[in-house]
Amino acid sequence: MRHFRPLLLLVALPFFLGCESKPSLPKIGYAQMFLDPTLDKAKQGFYDALKAGGFENGKNVEIIERNAQGDNATLNQSIEYFIAQKVALIATNPTVATIAAVQRTKDIPICMMVSPRPDLAGLTDSNGNPPPNLSGAFETLDYIDASVALIKQAFPNAKRVGTIYNSSEPNAVNALGRLRKMCQTLGLELVEAGAVSSNETQQVAMSLLSRGIDVFFALPDNVIFASFETIYQTFMPKKIPIVSSEAGLVERGALMAYGADFYEWGKLAGEQAVRILKGEKHVPPVEIAVRKRVYNEKTARELGLSVPNAFEKI
Repeated sequence: MRHFRPLLLLVALPFFLGCESKPSLPKIGYAQMFLDPTLDKAKQGFYDALKAGGFENGKNVEIIERNAQGDNATLNQSIEYFIAQKVALIATNPTVATIAAVQRTKDIPICMMVSPRPDLAGLTDSNGNPPPNLSGAFETLDYIDASVALIKQAFPNAKRVGTIYNSSEPNAVNALGRLRKMCQTLGLELVEAGAVSSNETQQVAMSLLSRGIDVFFALPDNVIFASFETIYQTFMPKKIPIVSSEAGLVERGALMAYGADFYEWGKLAGEQAVRILKGEKHVPPVEIAVRKRVYNEKTARELGLSVPNAFEKI
């Protein structure tokens, strides 16, 4: 048997070498609050930026993707799972996911998209500083002023503007405050209706119709994103135009908007993530750079309206 032992070892050696575990890939946790075509554009931009920066899922990085399907408990569990997996970075889309991540980790870099400036989301300390681990790309509320001004330009005879907002979402509440001030400046009456979930949208939208609104303004609000088709189907048959500050909603049927290009928003966040993955220690969040004036040609035709040439057709 002594003569066979060296031979057995030689035969077994390739087997053991083949069974050696490969080094694990660095992990990215991607958390999205719900399925939504508008938010998905930001996700695609984020993934494309990662690939352009040299990080491709399955090759040199592992992306763990979780969608909470609109459930806060599921969202929180997803963030906890990322932390347990010791991910190198957590990407969040939109605001509620960013807030959930910031509340649960101070060490793992968080790369936000489709989220407002940190102070508007209530994420700054008493000195006004954002969390040191927060990166990505944000929006301010300044663009809402320009968006609301579209109503006065396109519908000079409009008097009552309706909107739906989620009172539990800081970004929506801040945007509503901006909308109120701008409507007051323009001499428009704002008719408000609250909804804390997409299940309430149809009933709330019908209540706005009964109150005689002339135009509906779609705020940057997760309830609006999650149930925009319901809003569209409620107002369009009544020839109530929908104006927004979100360019992505125009693709889904809103008449016009001045706002962020969601793909570019996600792409910018992805570029920030690449810097972090390549070893930069502090990559503070930046304001988005691409905003557009866009309109939906089909919607305009159905409403019998013409749109100025300054707007880009979707």
